[in-house]
Amino acid sequence: MTLLTYQVFKTVADIGSFHKAADILGLTPSAVSHTITNMEKELGFTVLSRSKSGISLTNYGEKILPYINAVLNSDESLQQMINDMNGLHTGRVKIGVFSSVCTSWLPDIMDSFRQKYENISIEVYQGTYDDVADWIKTGVVDLGFLSLSSAGDIPIEPLYRDSLLCVLPKGMGKNDSSEYMKVEDMQHMSFVTQRESTDADIQNFLRENNLKIQSKYHVVDDLSTIRLVEKGFGICLMPELVMHDIPYEVDTYRLKPDASRVIGIAILNRNLVAPAVRTMYNHIVENYKQEEFYKERKLP
Repeated sequence: MTLLTYQVFKTVADIGSFHKAADILGLTPSAVSHTITNMEKELGFTVLSRSKSGISLTNYGEKILPYINAVLNSDESLQQMINDMNGLHTGRVKIGVFSSVCTSWLPDIMDSFRQKYENISIEVYQGTYDDVADWIKTGVVDLGFLSLSSAGDIPIEPLYRDSLLCVLPKGMGKNDSSEYMKVEDMQHMSFVTQRESTDADIQNFLRENNLKIQSKYHVVDDLSTIRLVEKGFGICLMPELVMHDIPYEVDTYRLKPDASRVIGIAILNRNLVAPAVRTMYNHIVENYKQEEFYKERKLP
């Protein structure tokens, strides 16, 4: 099989359509279909399921896709290395992000990076913590933002400590006039919660403080959660980064005991990546790492 075969397979898998994949690759739909058919004959099993609803991966296709991604990423790395040796700063970087980083950090990161490396393109994939971790492991993205608690066995460089806040409907008040919300004050309050793949750090705080909450609302989106709080359906815990420029009428309090999540940049092996990826990684660490996490070391 050729690199073109791998590229055709990946594009069809990503798009879910022979016709759309053909448009992207500059091929005819019949050429795309023929390439996949020959690939399946050579492999000895079916990698794509065709139906009236579209194209999807078979179990076999899902298993080989990460390896196909690895081959294509290796070829991309080789081409970037050759260009780098010839003094051409080109390439592509695929970044995985969760919501609050996508809205608060990423536009500035991309803008500052583009000003220095205008010939390096950036692709952005937004999802939950679990999505980003999976994309890093399977080669869908080159690097991604995660919290330390969600990174698992993926190497991660800590960048930013983000305090957790308690969010209440505007004017709801609490038992005392302090600027903190204590765990015992929240014991009998109703909560609006998110899935653990979205707010693992908050779920950890609840477990560590034996805070058994009652909630009828289980959402994914940060703004949806805060909107429900504004309308009086409960309170929530939310990272401070999320609360910047929120348009809703809510009050926020710091937690007691203090709690935070640590955001970092995760990558499987920063020494074995394409030059463009290493350049982006270094740019993020050098420009967006808080002083408390800084250690004297030479970046590769």
